[in-house]
Order: sequence, then structure tokens, then C-alpha cells
Amino acid sequence: MENEIELIEGCRSGKDAARKQLYTLYSNKMLAVCYRYVGDMDIAYDVLHDGFIKIFTNFNFRGESSLSTWINRVMVTQSIDYLRRQKRFNQLVINEETLPDIPDTGDTGAILSEDQLMAFVAELPDGCRTVFNLYVFEEKSHKEIAKLMGIKERSSASQLHRAKYLLAEKIKQYTENEERNG
Repeated sequence: MENEIELIEGCRSGKDAARKQLYTLYSNKMLAVCYRYVGDMDIAYDVLHDGFIKIFTNFNFRGESSLSTWINRVMVTQSIDYLRRQKRFNQLVINEETLPDIPDTGDTGAILSEDQLMAFVAELPDGCRTVFNLYVFEEKSHKEIAKLMGIKERSSASQLHRAKYLLAEKIKQYTENEERNG
């Protein structure tokens, strides 16, 4: 395909070459998106494939955003739907007053790779991970997150706070370990 318009038209008309090219162009990036939400690589592959099946069987891209943004949105929705079907959202309402403050780890000089940070995000409990991803990567408000996940805005804010706390703890442990071993 020579350009994105040809690619879109090819996918709309069900051309296998266009579908293959779309998958080749976006599958790695979208696998990372799915993994960020579900936290398990095998499940991320399943969600990715389900997402592309959905895209290919009902290619309803309308051009209101970039193709990449639209595909990303489909994969995020597919990931959230998977978590919802598995009843994996921890909808425990956390009292923010009972959460410890996020520790200031200071500048330890240790460099945390993007892969290591994504691994830490993947280890978060499902609800925290989903809220964190929607808030940080998709730039959704707590109101939007609450509507998407079927929770209260306050729960979204609490889950984000808990995610930040847990990530800060993981980063602190990681950097302390690196300093001891480095």
C-alpha cells in the first residue's frame, strides 16, 4: 500500500494484503498497549488478536482521529472488556486517609529502563493498573475512567493513588537493590 488512505480503503473492502499490512504496522505497539492493561503476555496476545478480529470484521474507522489513535482506542477497549468479563477489577473502595504518603525516593542515580517500569506497571493489581494506564497513558479524567470502568470517581482517584504508591515502593526497592549490587 502506498499510503494510509489506500490502507484504510483496502481494510474497508476486506483486502487481505491491506489487513496484513495494518497488522504488521501496528501489532507490536498494540501488543504493548494490551500488555500494559492485562499484565500477562499470553493474555495480551489473545486480547490483541481479538482486537484485530474486531477491527477486521467491522472496520468502522471514520477519520475523526489518526488511524493509530483509533486502533489504540480499540485495543484499550478490548483490554478493559477482557478485564471486565474476567471480573478482575478490584473495586475495593480505598479510603485515601488510610493510604501512606507516596515516599520521596529522591534521585538515587539509578536508571530505570522503560521495560522495567512497564514490568512494574504490569505487576499492579488489575484495578490500579487499569486506572493508572487510563489516567497516565490515555490522559482520561477520573470522571471518564469511572464511566468506562463502572466505578465512582473517588474510587478511580483512590486506585490511582494506590498505583502510584505501589510503583514508588517497587522503584525504591529496585534502586536500593541496584545500589547494593552495583
